[in-house]
Amino acid sequence: MVDKTQILEALKGVNDPELGKSLVELGMVHDVEVEDSQVRFTLALTTLACPLRERIVDDARQAVLTLDGVQDVEVTLREMTPQEKERIWPSQQQQQQQRGAGVAAHLNHVKRVLAVMSGKGGVGKSSVAAILATAFRQQGERVGVLDADITGPSIPNMFGLHEPPPMGPVGILPAETATGIKVMSINLLLPNEDEAVIWRGPLIGGAIKQFWGDVVWGDLDVLVVDLPPGTSDASLTVMQSIPLNGVVLVTSPQDLAGMVVRKAARMAWHLNVPIVGLVENMSYFVCPKCGEQIEVFGPSQAMRTAMQLGVPLLGRLPLDPELARRCDAGEIEGYPTDVFAPIAEKIAERASVRPSTPMF
Repeated sequence: MVDKTQILEALKGVNDPELGKSLVELGMVHDVEVEDSQVRFTLALTTLACPLRERIVDDARQAVLTLDGVQDVEVTLREMTPQEKERIWPSQQQQQQQRGAGVAAHLNHVKRVLAVMSGKGGVGKSSVAAILATAFRQQGERVGVLDADITGPSIPNMFGLHEPPPMGPVGILPAETATGIKVMSINLLLPNEDEAVIWRGPLIGGAIKQFWGDVVWGDLDVLVVDLPPGTSDASLTVMQSIPLNGVVLVTSPQDLAGMVVRKAARMAWHLNVPIVGLVENMSYFVCPKCGEQIEVFGPSQAMRTAMQLGVPLLGRLPLDPELARRCDAGEIEGYPTDVFAPIAEKIAERASVRPSTPMF
């Protein structure tokens, strides 16, 4: 039968991915018990909201199962006490300061990054970004949303997120929605969500870079970046500092919206970022009584705009009061994605497997 010393020796080979040190060295292993072929112990994590929690537990369990005579391993989790955190925090904080920006970058493995962009405000860009993330999540993907609209953030409210995200030993941990979508937005960090963010360009750019490099996103299949409207500093920062697999353009039927989205497309081309395609939002309204499609904002300009840009038309989305209600109530994940699912599939198919090269 194995003893406590053998178990601790096995766990010395398991590192906390964030801190880069052994679980035993960090003082995370407690209350080791052995009963016949079963081993029980407690892991004290820096925070129970750790996005890498499952990986740590699985690695610890597998390490102990390799010992002869061990058939079952039971792991209990708790959060470190302030005193326990204090013992490891100063050295980690010093390492972060030495590394500079991007302290969590080595922990993040994001397969694809998709930016959602519009030429002007009011076309429903953020709701499209939120529905896109929800559609990917419903397909079983690991999804995150980076809200790069620093001065007009709306993503957290759509997902019903209002509490500040936890702080890990290496970086900020994103908030998680009911279905497990990871979200980071400036609104989650403000003392009051109604507080105005009155920042100049360099500060906005710095915040976006931190959301990319200092947030522990962990392992993601897709990260959706909600860009602010237009071609300002924030959009420039994203395209110059984040490796994008593609941009999804959002427009509406009006001629003005089409004209401005063409400016956004040209910005992407200038910065060598691939355009996945065009989505026309608020394209029509379905009469609840007769089912007729009414073009509230005039005839669709989607196909013409797509042809002018030489990009595919991914789809047309209706003007739906139910979507507005869901967004206001923080229930975007409960909105039916039947209409959007085919668009999400096209985006996944057309998004470049080769990300753009950031121009720092």
